[in-house]
Amino acid sequence: MPPVPAVTPAPAPPAAKVPLPAGVLTGLPTTDQVLAWTVDDGSDSEVVRLYVEFARTSGTRLTFFLNGSYPGWSDHARLLKPLVASGQVQLGNHTWSHADLTALSDAGIVAELQRNHDFIVATFGVDPRPYYRPPYGYRDERTDAAAASIGYTSPVMWYGSLADSGLRTEQEILGLADQWFLPAHIVIGHLNFLPVTRVFPQLRQLITDRGLTTVTLDDMFQR
Repeated sequence: MPPVPAVTPAPAPPAAKVPLPAGVLTGLPTTDQVLAWTVDDGSDSEVVRLYVEFARTSGTRLTFFLNGSYPGWSDHARLLKPLVASGQVQLGNHTWSHADLTALSDAGIVAELQRNHDFIVATFGVDPRPYYRPPYGYRDERTDAAAASIGYTSPVMWYGSLADSGLRTEQEILGLADQWFLPAHIVIGHLNFLPVTRVFPQLRQLITDRGLTTVTLDDMFQR
């Protein structure tokens, strides 16, 4: 039987939280050396598993904006639950089926977010409000108002991307991480394709070399 990888304790988050700003989040309002690595979707179940294992063994703090329609979240819920319970991994709402909210009625927007909300609560025992990420980044005042009507008052965008919602090479991902893994950035990645999982050690080393601490949104903000 292969040895079980050692678990690296997650570094403690910053002690002082700041009030959650109103409106859209694109970065972290701090001068601290912190990085919010956020990861969306989950269309590949194996990538979900490998991200969870990476978090578990490296201590990296992550925020997953998940779509509950993808089976990987149910397949690997047992592995993920302890990290969610400890606060090392935070869950946010990315709609149930990765729908373009701007193309839906107000009732359709609410239905997409509510179904995913109910899945997260039932599966992981946490309430992801007030954070949600609109698929494709498509949002406007109307979609924000519909989301806010059920408690999703904080649309979370990003300031830097690994651009791996589609298939990218390992070198492309590393180049984008080099560009965007910087203090106070919210960076978006995706749980859809395997190449990012092959460069986890390099991504972790980049964070270490730059003296960054990974944080979740809950680490930073008072709800």
